[in-house]
Amino acid sequence: MPEAPTIDGGNTVWLLVSTALVLLMTPGLALFYGGLNRAKGVLNMMMMSFSAIGLISVLWWFYGFSVAFGTDVNGFWGDPGAYLGTKTFLAETDLWGATAENPSGIGVPLYVFMAFQMVFAVITVALISGAISDRAKFGGWLLFAFGWATLVYFPVAHWVWGGGIIGGDIHALDFAGGTAVHINAGAAALAVALVLGKRLGWPREGMKPHNIPLVALGAGLLWFGWFGFNAGSELTVDSVAGLAFINTQLATAAAVLGWLAVEWIKDKKPTMVGASSGAVAGLVAITPACGFIAPWAAVLLGIVAGAVCALAIALKYKLGYDDSLDVVGVHFVGGWIGSLWLGLFATNSVNSAITDVVGASDGLFYGGGVTQLGRQAIAGLIVTVWSFGIAWLLAFAIEKTIGFRLKPEAEVEGIDLAEHAESGYDLSVAGGSGGGSAFALAGIGTPAGAGTKPASDESEPVSEKVAG
Repeated sequence: MPEAPTIDGGNTVWLLVSTALVLLMTPGLALFYGGLNRAKGVLNMMMMSFSAIGLISVLWWFYGFSVAFGTDVNGFWGDPGAYLGTKTFLAETDLWGATAENPSGIGVPLYVFMAFQMVFAVITVALISGAISDRAKFGGWLLFAFGWATLVYFPVAHWVWGGGIIGGDIHALDFAGGTAVHINAGAAALAVALVLGKRLGWPREGMKPHNIPLVALGAGLLWFGWFGFNAGSELTVDSVAGLAFINTQLATAAAVLGWLAVEWIKDKKPTMVGASSGAVAGLVAITPACGFIAPWAAVLLGIVAGAVCALAIALKYKLGYDDSLDVVGVHFVGGWIGSLWLGLFATNSVNSAITDVVGASDGLFYGGGVTQLGRQAIAGLIVTVWSFGIAWLLAFAIEKTIGFRLKPEAEVEGIDLAEHAESGYDLSVAGGSGGGSAFALAGIGTPAGAGTKPASDESEPVSEKVAG
């Protein structure tokens, strides 16, 4: 007789902590993207990430989790009514992975697993926003996020992790989201950037990051949260979780070195933006592979991903698409590198689930031939085509109906003011003298004339809307 259902305290606590870590990644992404952006659009850039937390969380609870992880219907989606938001799952038998033979499953309450997967859905949608900064109407973004999550992310999560065509039929590997998250979001980002077109003045005008410390802070929070993203995806506290953890650190560290090496060779100067971007590239690339490869292969992956992504961000200038914050060059390219890496270096010697659970094979360099490499390529192509196609159609439909692209005059003024009536920075002079200015408050000497207000303006009201 099977034992009564029992909650595993260790697994449950680890998954709750991992969920909180992954949730922190989206505010971290907001800071990373916000710092990379121009000052007059920093708040809009951050709003796109924060709005994803609100919108996608509710959609995931109501029907997204059912579509992704409900009982497989046809290989493309799960039973939409399986975990519908109108239902409640608090019985002692409501444990994730529970079966008649194993009533405890992995010992984790269903709602804990639902929350963990919820924050994956949130950040995947938020990733897309970096490609369209400074020029997308906020209402259009919300409508796009709703449609893309429903038609792309929820089904693709089922294809990869819910028993659908990629994991269940093709037997492609994806430990924590290289295909489902990064290739998926990167393909969509390219499609929307093409529909919206280039920012005014790009690439003629310099559009450099306005706040590099903000970029570094965001990258640091992403790095910190990514341990929950990758090691948490094992769902249990075991040696594979430890492997995913150490591989995440090693690949990311190596990718920083790989990116900086390319910068040093090309531009003669290593940069903080480069180090931060290299870290993110390494995090992206190790995501699908972290629990399936040996640490030495993770180091090599990081070096390759950092160097290749550093070169890939130049593609937008050669091909003429305005991917504002290099979502394609980092997430799409990095996701592909990490996914294909499994076809070369995946090995049952570090994780027997490769064969026992997924039905996949060892990589080429471990005697598995090219079979797994082909599977990884097919999986990536399927997700690329589906995500790009649906994203392009959604963006085009929104642009032709309610409008997706911001009006030129609003883009010149600044999207923060145009869409949100607020500004990220108040650099005005307070009280008619330099004593209360932003320069003085920051401990910087007041520039000559900064505290002098023209006489003609003395009777005019001071606007609270100050463009950064």
